[in-house]
Amino acid sequence: MNPDILDSEVQHYIRQHLHEDAYKIAMAKSPFPTVSGQELAGQIVAKQKCLKKLPLWYERSFLYFPPVLSIEQCSSERTAIYKSRLALKGTLIDLTGGFGVDSFYFAKSCSSVTHCELNQELSEIAAHNAATLGQDNLTFFAGDGIAQLQNNTTHYDNIYIDPARRGTMGKVFMLKDCTPNVVENLSLLLSRAHRVILKTAPLLDLSSGLKELHHVAEIHIVSVRNECKELVWILEKKQPEALIISCITLNEEEKIFSFIKGEEELEARLLQGPVQEYLYEPDAALLKSGAFNLIGERYGLFKLQHQTQLYTSASAIPEFPGRRFKVRGFLSATTLKKEKNLKANVISRNYPDKAEQLVKKYKIKPDQLRFLIFTQTKDGGNVIIDTEIEQHY
Repeated sequence: MNPDILDSEVQHYIRQHLHEDAYKIAMAKSPFPTVSGQELAGQIVAKQKCLKKLPLWYERSFLYFPPVLSIEQCSSERTAIYKSRLALKGTLIDLTGGFGVDSFYFAKSCSSVTHCELNQELSEIAAHNAATLGQDNLTFFAGDGIAQLQNNTTHYDNIYIDPARRGTMGKVFMLKDCTPNVVENLSLLLSRAHRVILKTAPLLDLSSGLKELHHVAEIHIVSVRNECKELVWILEKKQPEALIISCITLNEEEKIFSFIKGEEELEARLLQGPVQEYLYEPDAALLKSGAFNLIGERYGLFKLQHQTQLYTSASAIPEFPGRRFKVRGFLSATTLKKEKNLKANVISRNYPDKAEQLVKKYKIKPDQLRFLIFTQTKDGGNVIIDTEIEQHY
């Protein structure tokens, strides 16, 4: 850390130049003898990255920002706040503290939090920011969190760990491919806390994770605007009787769809007849859960077809976690070809052509409300449904 970055004049400069080209600032001569142009640009770029992801950090002055990669890898405020609700009241140790966002919000619901971070400078940055933000029940350890557990006998109410993926090819990965190795240290973790909270990337397959782990009580699939952001695994010291899977959509309104593993193994409510008044597209968190048929059962919806994860009903269901469309009618490919200045958004589900191919083929320009849904129904085969969106993610 360069403490001179926290000087009031330097902080004023950063605020005044927050919307300017950071590259030009990096290349220009710095107005401050002890803070380089590159350091100024680094603080500006990192703070810019916080605008939507970490608004509290963006709005406050006299906070210190690490390299941008640390900002990109940390949790967002919304997901960190959600995770903080999963911790037991009492003590928590964060074994992979990083920039400190998760630790900060855990500290708001726990009596005390220990933040462990291998990178000493990042540990110092997190400590400074926590103090500046007035969170005084955090302590900071610059070192290996697993080693910290191994070298003392302290028992915690919660252990939180966010392992980083090591260099693996492709999108498929396993927990044993991450650092720290949770699988290898699972017995240690469960012996030192009542609850282990494990965050993983959403790419991790649920079945694969369950094969590597044991004592899993809950899996939380967290989504923001139809993008799965993270999986949160709750492991309990006592072997749980059942596994609860929760799909959480953090949009303007938070919605939660929970079920006990095994409930999803039921027959689909398949549509018998024409598509009804409303069409529903599940949020990515629900699709990740694999509860394709349970979705219809819970909300009284009919699936359009076995492999088509779209649903329909005669009445609007506002609590549905996903998008809702009002059906206007049906179109043929011939009609689309004849329509001039065609404007709509395109969704392709279980249809021979992808959305981008259809946009090009029919020369479709974007529209705010109209959606053309190219899909397949049980009785009608390939169809084009003309809709208007009523509920976004």
